[in-house]
Amino acid sequence: MNTQLKEFIKQLDINTISEERKQVLNYVIEYLKTKPKEEIINMNFICTHNSRRSHLGQIWMQTMADFFNIKNIRTYSGGTEATAMAKPIVDLLQKQGFQVTALSNENNTVFAIKNHINSLPIIGFSKRYEHCFNPSSNFIAIMTCSQADEGCPFVAGCDKRFAITYEDPKLYDNTQLEAEKYLERSIQIATEMKYIITKIL
Repeated sequence: MNTQLKEFIKQLDINTISEERKQVLNYVIEYLKTKPKEEIINMNFICTHNSRRSHLGQIWMQTMADFFNIKNIRTYSGGTEATAMAKPIVDLLQKQGFQVTALSNENNTVFAIKNHINSLPIIGFSKRYEHCFNPSSNFIAIMTCSQADEGCPFVAGCDKRFAITYEDPKLYDNTQLEAEKYLERSIQIATEMKYIITKIL
């Protein structure tokens, strides 16, 4: 993993997570602890448009698994509808140390996202959660927004469903707070994914 991302992860303080929030995350942790170490765990992060929070969840969970050398976690993302990965997310990932390469030139651009020059890329683009790129069975659904959680009470094919919702940074698009709020959300999600991973080591 590249030095910038390593240093960022090391500085994330899981003690900043509130006890109330930890209770939400602990449901995921306890479920993951029931899984044999050799079993592949597929995690699909789902929000309404698959444009911001679900991508951050997917990317940071996979990055934490890589950082802590957990080999059996595979992450995905999807939405209840498809739009595009938001440009502020692409810009933020690059600033935080990810290598982001556009693989297509279209409204819903496909990106290869790498946390190390030689790592397998995370493929990022907006899609419905049941898209053929994602697992159709034997996966955990992580609902990252309340709208998707309420609007999609049943996720076909999932073994277990958890709601870990986040405020949408889209609320601050085209304002002076845009960069600050996107970074804030990324740090929150990264810290919580770090917490989950460190508790299942």
